[in-house]
Parts: sequence; structure tokens; C-alpha cells
Amino acid sequence: MKLSRPVSWFLLAFGVWSWFIWITFVKNLVKDGSGLAFDDAGDPTAYFWVHLALAVTSFLLGTAIGVIGLRGVRALRGGAAAPADEKSAT
Repeated sequence: MKLSRPVSWFLLAFGVWSWFIWITFVKNLVKDGSGLAFDDAGDPTAYFWVHLALAVTSFLLGTAIGVIGLRGVRALRGGAAAPADEKSAT
């Protein structure tokens, strides 16, 4: 299956955006002072663990989607040069 250029770039941008957003979220989660992420003793709460699991899942999915987009972009760049090479060989 060959992805179009806009779809490939969208998937790549989505992967980068996902990493940017979730890194920011995890930084804010660790620095949380509202009492949601950590209890009075400083131990992580269920809120912390659930949101950390969401972040890790999003990192993995963002990476997979970004890799698909990157492969699509690379295939389009490589595919544009291939027909010219075939024409010159004939």
C-alpha cells in the first residue's frame, strides 16, 4: 500500500505532535502540586499511574504512527527518482 504525500506528512506530524504533547503532560504530572498525582506522603496515586499509562501508550502509538508516516515520506522521495532512472536505462 502506498500512502499519498499529504497522508504521509500528516502521520509524521501526528507522531511528532504526540511526543511533544505527552512529554509536556508528563512533566506537568510529575510537578503536580494539587494533590491529584501524589498523596500527602508524596507517594503516587492511582491518578498518577493511570495518566502515566496513558502517556506511555500515547508515546508508543505516536512513535508507530510517526514511523509509518516517515516510511511513507521516504518511499515517495525514493519513488520519484526511480521512474527517471528506468527511463534513462531504456
